[in-house]
Amino acid sequence: MERLDIDSLWLSEVVLSPQVDPFIGMAHALSRTAHLKVGTGVAVLPGRQPVRLAKQLASLAALAPGRVLPAFGLQSARRWERPLFEVPAGRRAAAFDETMHVLRMLLEQDEVSYHGEFCGIDAVSIGPKPAKRLDIWLGGSAPSAMRRIGRFADGWLASFLTPEQTRRGRAAIEAAAAEAGREIEPDHYGIGLAVATDGVPPELLAMARERRPDTDPSELIADGWHHVKELIGRYIDAGITKFVIRPASNVPSYRAFLDDFAAELLPLQT
Repeated sequence: MERLDIDSLWLSEVVLSPQVDPFIGMAHALSRTAHLKVGTGVAVLPGRQPVRLAKQLASLAALAPGRVLPAFGLQSARRWERPLFEVPAGRRAAAFDETMHVLRMLLEQDEVSYHGEFCGIDAVSIGPKPAKRLDIWLGGSAPSAMRRIGRFADGWLASFLTPEQTRRGRAAIEAAAAEAGREIEPDHYGIGLAVATDGVPPELLAMARERRPDTDPSELIADGWHHVKELIGRYIDAGITKFVIRPASNVPSYRAFLDDFAAELLPLQT
C-alpha cells in the first residue's frame, strides 16, 4: 500500500471472524510503514473503558504522529456481536456520549476528574499527549447519529447509504454542528464502499437488504471497478470527499486487488 502511494488503511471491528483486531492491526501496520495512515472503520465505542482507550490512542499517536485515524460507532452491525460490548439495556447512546466526552478530555487535558453514569475517575492523566489534536470520526446513519456527529465528531464515515442519503446526512450533520457552535472540515465526510470483482456475494446482498430493505443493493454495493467509479462520482456530487474501498468478498490476492485499486481509483484522487 505504501509503495503504491495509497493514503490510508482502515480496519473494521469484526470480532467473531478471522479479521485482525483493529487496534492490534493498526499497531502492526504503523510499525511496518513510514507514511501510511491507519484507521478503524469503525470500532465500537460504548462498552470500552475510556482511560484504557485513550492510552491506546495516545500511544499509537506518539509512535506514528499524524497517521492515526480513529473512527467509532454506536454498536456492531452484526447483532450477534453486540453483547461483546456490554452496556446497560437502553443506555447505549448515553454510554456513547459519556465515553466520547471523557475520551476527549483525557486526550487533551493534563489531568481529568469525572464522575458520571458509566465512568468515574479522579485526577487521571495519560501520556504522552498527542502533539496535534487527534481527529475522531464517527459512523452512523440514524437522525440521532447525525446530531451526535455534529456535536462531537471531526468527521463522518458512513456505510450502506446511497448518494442521496449521504447528501441528506451531510446537511443534517452541518446543521447539528452549527447549532452546537462547531464546524466540521468540508473534506471530512467519507463513506465505505464494497466493490465486487467476481460478482456480488449473496451474503453481502442479504446484509444490504437487511440494513436497507427499501433500497436497491446496486445503490450500495459496486459490481466491478466501472460501477464503483460511477458511484464515487455521484457521492462526490452529494458532498462526500473520502472513500474507503474494500473487496466485497475474500480475494485470492490482496496484492492483485491493490494493484487494480491503484490503477482504477488513484487517478481520481485530488
